[in-house]
Amino acid sequence: MRQATGRGAPCPSARQVSWWLLRAEADLEEQQRAFVQELQRQSPELATATTLVRTFAEMIRERQAENWSAWLEQVQQPGVARELQAFAAGLQADEAAVKAALTLPWSNGQVEGQINRLKTLKRQLYGRAGFGLLRTRFLHRG
Repeated sequence: MRQATGRGAPCPSARQVSWWLLRAEADLEEQQRAFVQELQRQSPELATATTLVRTFAEMIRERQAENWSAWLEQVQQPGVARELQAFAAGLQADEAAVKAALTLPWSNGQVEGQINRLKTLKRQLYGRAGFGLLRTRFLHRG
């Protein structure tokens, strides 16, 4: 059981806090916003990471390719969490794909969804039947 805070309310789970940190402050309830602000006050590294993650999410949602270089520079500054720097380094390794995602109107989301569905069906049928049953199940669900 989670310990209660000083006010008698139960502490939120790590998952809840993670989502609060990712959401825009305007979308948070007053109690959630106060909790996040106190957390950021106690951990400047967390405050920096939160700002960078929110900026990245907005850049992806709004397709702001012009902010890509500035964001990368901010992530490489001292005091930024190593995990976030590693994430940025991974993105930078495939920079062409990131820039394409930020500038082009096309998405491979539909293809990836179909591949995911096919793999899920394959896992469900593993060891039960051959390709014929898999083909039938896949085509009938579509």
